[in-house]
Amino acid sequence: MPDLELFVAPGTCARVPTIALEEIGVPFGTRLVRTAAMEQKTPEFLKVNPKGKVPVLLIDGTPMSENVAILQWLARTYPDANLLPAPANDVEAAQQIGDLAFFSGTVHPIVTRIAMPQKFIEDAELSYDIVRAKGTADMQPVMGMINDRLGPDGWWYGDTWSILDGYLFWTWWRICVVGFDQTPFPNIRAHADRIAQRPSVQRALDLEARNIEILKGEGNYRAPK
Repeated sequence: MPDLELFVAPGTCARVPTIALEEIGVPFGTRLVRTAAMEQKTPEFLKVNPKGKVPVLLIDGTPMSENVAILQWLARTYPDANLLPAPANDVEAAQQIGDLAFFSGTVHPIVTRIAMPQKFIEDAELSYDIVRAKGTADMQPVMGMINDRLGPDGWWYGDTWSILDGYLFWTWWRICVVGFDQTPFPNIRAHADRIAQRPSVQRALDLEARNIEILKGEGNYRAPK
């Protein structure tokens, strides 16, 4: 069994592989990265991930970054956890990669514009008025498509839960916590309520809450706004 250690930070998409690891049920460690203090840009962290961001999964000491790679590796290494449905053929396997890439490459960048507009324009007022407003508008058709795909009581793959549902759970929370209007998307709202009852998700959220308390005690916590 490989030794696994995940670099995490509250509120980030590191929540997604945390859910995956909790779902698998294997032992793993975590390292809290203090992003408000820019610890992800220090020489020590950049030796682990030169991209300067979380998540990073250490596998027997070898770092792996990017959720597409991390989640696919976990799904292949621990097939009994059913993080992804068993593909019937190479086409279905490629489609699953495409679904992961959709969240990583399409949804996530819009999330960043909504949740962290100041990364694009330093003037806080302008960042909210321009970047967040445009990101919110761009997110509407994306969430509309996802809402239609889920239906009133479905998962990303219909009747089968997968880690894509964990990725959606994080993206939905991240935009809603800063005021994204949930009203037009009742299927996603119901999806979020269902997945929040999953034990693996509850454990991941508990870990995040404990890390928030650590950061608050250090004066290193910055709440979403």
